[in-house]
Amino acid sequence: MSSIVVIGSQWGDEGKGKITDFLSSKANIIARFSGGDNAGHTIATNGKHIHLSLIPSGVLYPDKLGVLGNGMVINPKSLLHEIHYLRQNGIPVHNLRISNRAQVLMPYHILFDHLQESLKGQKIGTTGKGIGPAYMDKLERIGIRMADLIDKPVFAQKLKQALKIKNIILTKVFNRKPLDFDSMFKEYYHYGQIIKPFVCDTSYLINHALDEGKHVLFEGAQGSMLDIDHGTYPFVTSSNTVAGNAAVGSGIGPNRINRIVGVCKAYTSRVGDGPFPTELHNQVSDHIRHAAHEYGVVTGRPRRLGWLDIVVLKHAVRISGITDLSLNCLDALSGIGDIKVCVGYRYHGKRIDNYPANNRVLEECQPIYKVFPGWDEDITCCTTVAELPKNARNYLESVSKMVGVPLDTFAVGASRDHTHILKNVWQEADK
Repeated sequence: MSSIVVIGSQWGDEGKGKITDFLSSKANIIARFSGGDNAGHTIATNGKHIHLSLIPSGVLYPDKLGVLGNGMVINPKSLLHEIHYLRQNGIPVHNLRISNRAQVLMPYHILFDHLQESLKGQKIGTTGKGIGPAYMDKLERIGIRMADLIDKPVFAQKLKQALKIKNIILTKVFNRKPLDFDSMFKEYYHYGQIIKPFVCDTSYLINHALDEGKHVLFEGAQGSMLDIDHGTYPFVTSSNTVAGNAAVGSGIGPNRINRIVGVCKAYTSRVGDGPFPTELHNQVSDHIRHAAHEYGVVTGRPRRLGWLDIVVLKHAVRISGITDLSLNCLDALSGIGDIKVCVGYRYHGKRIDNYPANNRVLEECQPIYKVFPGWDEDITCCTTVAELPKNARNYLESVSKMVGVPLDTFAVGASRDHTHILKNVWQEADK
């Protein structure tokens, strides 16, 4: 057996979907283990750009299984919309499997997401998709799981329990009208019956596949710096985005993970509020945004952009045990002149190389930059490191050396054809 975990090593939007899709060609199962439809990834294939939020990237391969793991919070309405979208684009979904232990995201989660955000003095900048409230209900043990949604009497009992609590808060705290049980039950039970054929014990499915020596690829959502424990709290998502959650969120033992691929860009981006030490507001960020079309897949918001931050990448390596690095969007740096890379922070005259947990401390940190000479050539036709201009090659190799992790792939564009292999990570996983 062999398995690979693909995670983001920055603040999300690093191109995980493309790398997952790229590695899926050798996998039998592609399983997502966290998050919900707040995550977005775009895959360029056969002249089309396919936008996915819930369904794993590997669903594009009809001979492989795409799994939504137990660590996810799944909006049935969004899921059915995505299934319809894939079918409209000629992509079958018979190979989709959904964990019976995954949490169901309900309409009141979205409502409470907006209501709670409106009360915060310091906005988190959520997507408003209800992810946080859904995970709150999971931990409060009043959540509804997929196994409940497809069981009529159980769903009725659990929805009544949840609405009893939610309606007290809505009426007493927010001065809102109570939510109606009958209409919500009818709508979501109907969704559950459509989804029911896909629902199964995915933990058993994945472990059985590994026992048979098959390849399993685990797909993370968002990025390491949005992890609820290890990210830029409170400006984070509501789940663990690090590689360790691949085991918890899909129902396997950590000893079954062989390799961990961290995906990053040749620069840094993030959507939403929160610390961003290397952020730029100038012609360089405008150039990158235009070259790489830096807008959020789910929100459509322009992404915040800045220089590559080695402190962030080393933090991601530590908290996830990244063994391999995939670097995307190298082409977006063409033509911008000298390129800066943050190699440390200066705080009150002293250098620090770890990412601070205290946001006040972080705000007072000044990036320490190393400057690399840029290049003007169009590199989108380069297929090997040797074909890159000298300065682009030096930048690529220097990033790997500074992070301390070997490069598996580099990309000079958005499509599969623009992603090039330096080392076969599946062969490494099989050893």
